[in-house]
Amino acid sequence: MAMKFKGLTLDPFQEKAVNAIEENHSVVVSAPTGSGKTLVAEYLIHKHRDDDKRIIYTAPIKALSNQKYKDFSEEFGQEKIGLMTGDIVINPTAKIVIMTTEIYRNMVLISDESIKKVAYVVFDEVHYINDIERGYVWEESIIYSPKTVRFLCLSATIPNAEEFSNWIQAIKGHVVQTVTSDFRVVPLTHNFYDEELGITDLKTIKQAAAKDKDIPKYGRSRRGKRKNHYFKATSKKPDHIHLLKLLGKGKFPCLFFNFSRKACQDKAKQLSESGMFRRDSSITSFANKRMKEWPSDVKKLQSTIIMKEALSFGIGFHHAGLLPLVKELVEDLFTEGKIKVLYATETFAVGINMPAKTVVFDALRKYDGISFRSLNTKEYFQIAGRAGRRGIDKEGFVVSMIYRPTFNYYAVKKLTYKDVDPIKSQFKLSINTVLNLIDQHPAKEIEKILRLSFFSYQKFGKKYAEVPTEKLLFRYNRVRKKLTKHEFVDKKGKLTLKGKFSSKIFVDEMLIGDLFATGWYKHLNEYQTLLLLGALVYEPKEKTKIFKTYLGKEYKEIRNMINESPHIMKLDSKKKLENLDEVTSFIHPIYNGKTFFDLMKNSNLLEGDLIRFFGQILDRIGQIKKATTDDNLVTLMDDLQGLIMKALEGIYLV
Repeated sequence: MAMKFKGLTLDPFQEKAVNAIEENHSVVVSAPTGSGKTLVAEYLIHKHRDDDKRIIYTAPIKALSNQKYKDFSEEFGQEKIGLMTGDIVINPTAKIVIMTTEIYRNMVLISDESIKKVAYVVFDEVHYINDIERGYVWEESIIYSPKTVRFLCLSATIPNAEEFSNWIQAIKGHVVQTVTSDFRVVPLTHNFYDEELGITDLKTIKQAAAKDKDIPKYGRSRRGKRKNHYFKATSKKPDHIHLLKLLGKGKFPCLFFNFSRKACQDKAKQLSESGMFRRDSSITSFANKRMKEWPSDVKKLQSTIIMKEALSFGIGFHHAGLLPLVKELVEDLFTEGKIKVLYATETFAVGINMPAKTVVFDALRKYDGISFRSLNTKEYFQIAGRAGRRGIDKEGFVVSMIYRPTFNYYAVKKLTYKDVDPIKSQFKLSINTVLNLIDQHPAKEIEKILRLSFFSYQKFGKKYAEVPTEKLLFRYNRVRKKLTKHEFVDKKGKLTLKGKFSSKIFVDEMLIGDLFATGWYKHLNEYQTLLLLGALVYEPKEKTKIFKTYLGKEYKEIRNMINESPHIMKLDSKKKLENLDEVTSFIHPIYNGKTFFDLMKNSNLLEGDLIRFFGQILDRIGQIKKATTDDNLVTLMDDLQGLIMKALEGIYLV
């Protein structure tokens, strides 16, 4: 007889996972997006509802953490749920605490006391272990977790789930069960859009592209001789409005994914002006009622003006550059079924469980911060998986826009056929990791821990224990030598006071240690300290335009101090401080009593980007407060924290 939970009959993979939890085993659940993996986590919480054990639920991004906090608070009661996302801390000693994976990793790395009563850690979207920049966080979280902790790892389909489970079992010494499913309750239909052919299949576009090459175009070479050129007949780029008209009303709501924030806003505006949809007074009424509670300056923002007009037609956009309260309005309207078309960046696919009937890809390429590249199969199916609402739709529709002149049939076919990308270790030894290894473990134990990495397991398989010590410790010894040179580790191999401080800092460890653990900061006033913190988190980009900076006496003083400091100038991370001039644009107005909206006039950054900037400063302030034993530094950090919170009052969800 099939098992039931919350009035629902469990699918076979859910039942298998639940049975493993009943046996107190760890579980790796690999199943398509939208198949109901979260229900397994809810069962786990329900199982431990009356005991003294705690559950930690980790997520890769803050948007997902915030959503889970909201969902679980409604499900289990707000008093039982906590939230920790770096700059937001709510009820941290609660029965169930939702946090970003980085925070959990930091807690286990320093053997935080609050971990002792944890029964299970849920790693949502655990395939993020594949992420080049952040993947090591998931790996270290598992390695450093206490032996008593069990794991529930939830992932979109990963081909090597069994290998991942075997690694956890090998290093943690308890049973880890692998539960996989390829079945989607709501099957997906994958189609493609060509501006000439409309919505069609890939083979038809391939045939048309082949015919394009057969059409000659005559011209002259540089030497004047006649020669044949070949061109593709359809050079018009696919139009999003044409596509949506072809979809028809029966395929809405539609999530239209674009990897550009600006394009999301522009296309929502274009669609609202196209006459395709009629105004909906119920949406306007809903939005106006919500906006009454917003600060007047929020209503004046260009993005808010565009959003308000688009929403009246049932059109929205969602990206990280929007204020939290604007995103929340869009999410609530989407949940209510009021939005027909939502233009969104990929964070919507990971961060928010809001499926639609149709998913459209504006392109199958993205800019990853370094260069433009094709999506991988995991990224494609993560986003595509948002198509099809369980219990509502019989099938979900996925449409990818194709630009024929750059079309590669075999690459697109491979990408959209099946998720074939395995997860791979991105393990790397950070400064923080090495400091904590030195502080908490003897040499033999450090070697053992390094042998336990998923990297070693994937590279050497079950023979990971036979890896030569010299090869295994090469990176570790190099980092340790650097730490000794810069006086974070003494000649006896122990952490110095500066090293102890930096062991509790998780980014720019050495630079922050030299600035705040040595008394160097005592030569600065409040404004200069805030300027320094801003420089530590500021991420300059080519397209950022700064309209006004404040290069007065205090700026020049701190610039000279940095240049004359031998310790700081020897650090690789000193480059972080080279952007002090641009940072004055954001710090000076805030420090001198101006509002968040005043400083927006000083650059072309989106409001969400500025919020992230100040959120990152709050995160660094929190780390420094935990790392120091200097009461004066704690007081200074408290004052700066209060100053930022005042500037963000009314627009930041804390």
